Amino acid sequence: MITRLLSLLCCLVLAHPALAACAGNDLRPTLGPDEQARLEAALSDAPYAEGNHWKATRGDATLHLIGTMHLADPRLDGPAGRLEAVVATADLLLLEMTREDEEALQARLTTDPGLLLLADTTLPELLDDAQWQQMSEALSARGLPPFMAARFRPWYVSVILAVPPCAAGTDLSADGMDSRLEQVAVDAGIPRAALEDVETIFAAFADQPLDVQIDMMLSALVDPAINEDLFATLLASYFDEAPAEGWAVSSILAERYSSIERDAAAEIFATMEQELLIDRNRAWIPVLLDAVAAHDTVVAAFGAAHLPGKNGVLALLEAEGFTLERLPF
Repeated sequence: MITRLLSLLCCLVLAHPALAACAGNDLRPTLGPDEQARLEAALSDAPYAEGNHWKATRGDATLHLIGTMHLADPRLDGPAGRLEAVVATADLLLLEMTREDEEALQARLTTDPGLLLLADTTLPELLDDAQWQQMSEALSARGLPPFMAARFRPWYVSVILAVPPCAAGTDLSADGMDSRLEQVAVDAGIPRAALEDVETIFAAFADQPLDVQIDMMLSALVDPAINEDLFATLLASYFDEAPAEGWAVSSILAERYSSIERDAAAEIFATMEQELLIDRNRAWIPVLLDAVAAHDTVVAAFGAAHLPGKNGVLALLEAEGFTLERLPF
C-alpha cells in the first residue's frame, strides 16, 4: 500500500471505483480571474502540454511513452484496451516500479518500520494543540487511530491525508493503468524493468528536512469535501489528456486551500516538483536511451505529469534528437 501511495502523491492523479462514494467536483471552472491568469501563463510556454500517448523516434529506434495514473478507475478500460497491442508487441516495458520492486520495498518497510517512524519525538510534540486536534480528527476520519499515527514521519502523514476519507481503507492500487499494462506484458512474455531504483521516490520524501515535512503535512490538511474535489479535478484533467494543466491547477489549488501561508505552500509544491518530477525526468533519460539502444521498440509507462513541460520527458527526448508524435490514447 505504501508504495502506491508514494506514487499517488508524486503523480497527483487519483481514482478508484470506491470513489463512487465520493461526491467530488471538478474545480477547474471555479478558478477566479487571478488564478485563471496564472494557469494560462503556466501553460503558455509549456511544450507537449496535452496528450497521454506519444511516440518518439530516432533512426530505427521507437519509444512509446504512455502517461499513466497509478490508481484504478473503470474509465481506464478504453485506453488500456487500445494500448494493449502496443505493449504486447514491444521488446521491453519500462515502469516506475515493477511488481517485484514493489514487493521488495514492502518487505523492507515491514522489517524496518523506522523508515516510517519518528525516532526521538512525536507529532503531538511537533504541533500545537489545535493543530494536533485537527490532525487527529482527519486521521480518525480515515480509520487511523491518532495514537497509532503519533510517531509517523510527517511526510508519511501527508501521503495518508492525500486520500479523502471516502476512499480510505480501499486498495487504491488495484487495476491502475500501470498495473494493467504490466499485466499485458506478463501475459505476452515481454520483459519488464524499472526506470529507477526502488527507493528513489521514497527518498525524495524521507530526505526532506523535518520542518519541510511538517509543512507538507499541514498543507495536506484540508476539509474532506475539498479533498474529494481535488481528487475529481486531477482525475478530470487526466482523462482530458491535459497533464500540464492538471499539474498547474494542482499548484494553484494547493495554495488556495492550504492551511499554511501561501508562500510556504508554493515553496513546498516547487520542492516536490523539483524532486519528484524534474530530477527524476532527467535521471530517466539515460535509462531510456540505453533501452532504445538495445531494443527496437520500447514502451515506457509512468505518471502523466512527467510528460509535459520544458523539463518533461518529451522535451528532454526532443533535445536528444528524437522526433515526437502524439498518438491516440
